[in-house]
Amino acid sequence: MTELLIGAQDHLHALLDFMGAGGAVMWALAALCVAFWTLVFERLHYMRRVFPQWAGERRRAWFELEREPGRWQHAVRAAWLAQARQHLLGPLRLPRVLVALYPLLGLLGTVSGMVAVFDVLALSGTGNPRGMAAGVWQATLPTMAGMVLAISGLFSLARLERNARRALEQLADQLRHD
Repeated sequence: MTELLIGAQDHLHALLDFMGAGGAVMWALAALCVAFWTLVFERLHYMRRVFPQWAGERRRAWFELEREPGRWQHAVRAAWLAQARQHLLGPLRLPRVLVALYPLLGLLGTVSGMVAVFDVLALSGTGNPRGMAAGVWQATLPTMAGMVLAISGLFSLARLERNARRALEQLADQLRHD
């Protein structure tokens, strides 16, 4: 048990060193990452648990509406499909914005790291390669992290949007007027 705790402490220290090496931008990227994945998991929960119940209620109501004469059912169907589109695709706007912010924050980290390199150059000239290397490391780390987060975010958003569109198509097919 103590070995497990020591291993966890080592991993925590390594993570804190990694985050500290990238500067404040890495902490901002980490916060956005937590927010993004919280939103993604919320959407997954919604699409798997909440939306099927909502769609089931609409299907049951649709079968009742089909029995009544009139052409107004098409307006009801269109309104329900618009609501479904808003429920499924509307909340994906914020995660899309967060994915767009990842590389921008990474570039901000690049700029701040290069400023550190130029500070070292201004103070000690080219005679301090260790100081320059630390600045270059600080410059490249947030850029890499921003790109990795953006790529993983794009893949997860594409999957969420594909699942949402598939659910919309299924609902539209189930609410057809025979």
